[in-house]
Amino acid sequence: MIPASQGITRLLIDWSNGDQASLDKLMPLVNAELRRLARRYMQRENPGHTLQTSALVNEAYLKLIDQKNVQWQNRAHFFGIAAQLMRRILIDHARKAHYQKRGAGAIKVSLDETTAVIEAKTADLLAVDEALNKLTSMDARKGRIVELRFFGGLTEEETAEVMGISVPTVQREWRAAKAWLYQMLTDDKKR
Repeated sequence: MIPASQGITRLLIDWSNGDQASLDKLMPLVNAELRRLARRYMQRENPGHTLQTSALVNEAYLKLIDQKNVQWQNRAHFFGIAAQLMRRILIDHARKAHYQKRGAGAIKVSLDETTAVIEAKTADLLAVDEALNKLTSMDARKGRIVELRFFGGLTEEETAEVMGISVPTVQREWRAAKAWLYQMLTDDKKR
C-alpha cells in the first residue's frame, strides 16, 4: 500500500503531466487538508466575516485547478501554493471590504461598535500583509517561510522540503522573520 503523501505526490505529478483523471482522484484526498487550512485562516478573522470557510476553499480550489505550467513537486509544495492562494483571497477580500467600509464614495451616516471592530481587524490584516510584503522585498526567503509557516500551517520539515533548505535554516529564518515582523507591527501601532 502506498502512503497517503506518496499517493498525493504521484497524483500531483500525473496531473502536472496533463492527466485530468488524476485531478478527480486528487481532490477528495486533499479536501480535508484544504478545509483545515481555510479554518485556520478564518479563525484569525472576525466572527462577522462575510467570507465563509467553504467559500475560501472553493475559491482556492478554482485557483488551484486553474494553475498552468506548475510542476507539482510533492504534497507540501501543493499545500504551500494553496496557502499562498488563500492568503491572497483573504487579502483581496479585506481590501474590498476596507474600500466598501470607507464608503466607496458614499457618505457615511452612522458608525456602530461592530463596524469599528471589523474595520480594526481588516486594518490589522492589511498591516500584516504590508509588513510581510516589505519583509519579502528585503528577504524573499524569510517572506516565503512566514507565508508557509504562519499562513499555510506547514511544519518546519514541510517548509524545508518545499523550499529545498535545511530544517535548522527554516528555524533560524523563522525566528528572525517573526522578530522583524513583530517590530514592524508594533512600530506601526505606536504611530
